[in-house]
Amino acid sequence: MDKNKFKTVSLDEMINKHIGKRGTEKRENFENELRIDLIGEAIKQARKEKNLTQEQLGELVGVQKAQISKLENGMKNARLETILKVFEALGAKINFNIELNKQKLAF
Repeated sequence: MDKNKFKTVSLDEMINKHIGKRGTEKRENFENELRIDLIGEAIKQARKEKNLTQEQLGELVGVQKAQISKLENGMKNARLETILKVFEALGAKINFNIELNKQKLAF
């Protein structure tokens, strides 16, 4: 096998090549979507650990089962208030990292 045929590259290099470099609109949108998916997965995992159905969690929060399902599946236009209520109902601690003008703000 020709050792020059395959080149090992990092995940970051692949994302830079196919999505765009950090700071570009396409890259920011990509990373925001990943974060939303991670929030949905965290909600689903915490709900299951509490042995709750989507319907039961919805009742605790005051929303329909469909809303919980959408959150768990990465709904892009979820209200922050709803997300916060869901995590509160699950007894989860939430931390926010905010960066403003390239400076991280601590809360």
